Amino acid sequence: MPKPLAAEAADPSFAMLLPTPCQTGTLIKRYKRFLADICLDDGQTLTVHCPNSGSMRGCSTPGSAVLISRSENSKRKYAWTLEMVREQGIWVGIHTGRTNGLVREGLENGVIDDFGPLRTITPEVRVSDRSRLDFLLKGDRGTSYVEVKNCSLAEKGVAFFPDAVTSRGAKHLHELVRLAEAGHGAAVLFCVQRGDAFCCKPAAHIDPVYAQTVVWAADRGVRFLAYQAAVSPQAIIITHRIPFSLT
Repeated sequence: MPKPLAAEAADPSFAMLLPTPCQTGTLIKRYKRFLADICLDDGQTLTVHCPNSGSMRGCSTPGSAVLISRSENSKRKYAWTLEMVREQGIWVGIHTGRTNGLVREGLENGVIDDFGPLRTITPEVRVSDRSRLDFLLKGDRGTSYVEVKNCSLAEKGVAFFPDAVTSRGAKHLHELVRLAEAGHGAAVLFCVQRGDAFCCKPAAHIDPVYAQTVVWAADRGVRFLAYQAAVSPQAIIITHRIPFSLT
C-alpha cells in the first residue's frame, strides 16, 4: 500500500501564501485581456499584468477592490500582477497561473482525496502531439489523468465554467475521453476560487458546445469534480469538495 503524500486533514500550513509585497487598490478597467489599470490607495494609477485569458465576467467591475503583487523579475514590462478582485464582499482569485499549484497542494494535503493514496503527481503530461494535460496521478487505484480548470464566475450561488467560449476546453475533453476509453482514469477538476458558490455547472448559457461536450464526456467515463478554495489577501487554500451538476 502506498503511503499518503501528506496528512489527510486540511492544514493552514498548506495554504498558498501570496508573494510579497502586495498592495490593495481599486480597479479602473481591465482591457486587452492581459492588462488592467489600478488606482492605488495613495491615488497613484498603475498598469498591471492580468493573468487571466477569460472574460472575467462577474469579477472585473470597475470600482472593485483589488489585490496586486509585485514580481521580483526586473525584466518584466509590468512589475505588478493582479491577484484577486473583491466582488459583492467576496474575494475572487483570478490568477489562473496559481490554480495548478492550489490543486497540487490539495492533493498533497489530502483534501482532494478522490484518487486514493498517491505515489506520484506528475505535472504537464503530454498525451498527444496536440496537447498536454495538467496532471498524471499514480496510486493504488491506478493512473488518472486530470485537467484543472480555474472557475471565477458564480451567479446566484452556482459556479460556472467557462466564462467565455473555449475551444481549448472542448479539446481537452476529447483527449480525456480517448484516455478513459483506453482504460485510464480521466477527470476534470474545477477549482472554484470564491466562497459564494454551493455547486458547480458547465456554463451552457455562455458556451453551449462546451456544456454538451461535458455531458458527452461524462457518458464515456470522464469524471467531473469541483473543489472550493478559501480566498483572502493573505493566502488561498482548497478547503472542500462541492457538488458538480452536468446540467
